[in-house]
Amino acid sequence: MPGETPPAGSHAVPGSPPDLRASHADRDRTVDVLRIAAGDGLLTADELDERLEAALSARTLSELALLTADLPNIPVTTDGTAAQAAEVKDVVRIEQVFSGAIERTGRWVLPRRLELAVSWCDVTLDLTEAVITQNTLRIDVEMTGKTLTLITRPGIEVDTDGLVRAHCKLKHRGRSTPTHTPTVLRVELVGQKAHGKVTVRPSRRSFGQWLLRRPPSLPAGS
Repeated sequence: MPGETPPAGSHAVPGSPPDLRASHADRDRTVDVLRIAAGDGLLTADELDERLEAALSARTLSELALLTADLPNIPVTTDGTAAQAAEVKDVVRIEQVFSGAIERTGRWVLPRRLELAVSWCDVTLDLTEAVITQNTLRIDVEMTGKTLTLITRPGIEVDTDGLVRAHCKLKHRGRSTPTHTPTVLRVELVGQKAHGKVTVRPSRRSFGQWLLRRPPSLPAGS
C-alpha cells in the first residue's frame, strides 16, 4: 500500500523483486558448480571449503549467486547435478595380484564407485587433492594381504561399518577440525579385507606445520 514502510531489516529497493529463499535443491546445484570449478582449477582447496560452507548455510538465492558470480557458466541438470559431472566414470576397477604398490595421488578424478580386486599389493588412495564430483564414493573391497591406506582431509568422512575384516587390523585416525567444517565427501568402504590392515588417516603435517601445530588444510592464522 502507498506510504507503507518496509519491515525492519528489509533492504529491498522500491520496485525490485523480493530476495527469494533458497531451497535444498538450489544449494545442491551451487555445491555441484563449485566442485566442478575446483576440479577445473578455478578454485583452490581453501576457496572451495569456504564457498561450500557458505553455500550450505545460504538462505537466499542472491547469497548463492554471489558464490558463483566470478565463475564461468557451468550448466546444471534438473536433478541437481552438474552437467560436466557426466564425464566422471561410473565404475573404476583395479585388479592386481602379487605386484608393486598401487597409488592414486594428486588431482585424480574420483569415480562414483571404485572396485578393488587386489591380492598382496599395498593400495594407497590419497584424497587430499582428489577432484570430488559427488557426495558419496563407494569402494568395493575384495582384498587379501598388505595394507589399504586412505588419506583424508577436513570435510571427508570414511565409513568402515560395511567392511568385513578377517585377521585384519583397522587403524582409523582423525584430526580435530572446526565443528563448522562442511562434509564434502562420504567414503563408504564395503566388501571384505583379509589379512594385513586398513589405515584411514589425515595427511601428514609438513615440518613447518608441525612447528605451528596447524592442520595442513587450514590457512595460517586459523
